[in-house]
Amino acid sequence: MILYILLALVVVGILFNILAIIGLLRFPDVYTQLHASTKCTTFGMIFISIAVIVYGLVMKQAGIAGAAQLSIHTAVALAAILLTNPTGAHAISRAAHKAGIKPARAVVDRLGGER
Repeated sequence: MILYILLALVVVGILFNILAIIGLLRFPDVYTQLHASTKCTTFGMIFISIAVIVYGLVMKQAGIAGAAQLSIHTAVALAAILLTNPTGAHAISRAAHKAGIKPARAVVDRLGGER
């Protein structure tokens, strides 16, 4: 039963990461590409990390040495991803805006006035 739950979590995480790739390739400007890639990869990594944490806890219950460390390290990595992924996307979009790159389909740019 737990195997199916882990498999479902990994598959959902992979699907979110595939959606990030599609959004990165299909969207017209840097802002929408960043939005798609940041949101989807963050959600994808949440699901995959939860699967690894649960796997580590199950292996700890089975008595395998080092399994608890796997769960702890994955939780710390997930916290780092949750902090750095949106922050990095914000920095990139701010730099793009300061460089003069305009949104492709925006009617009003609140930072730059009306188009």
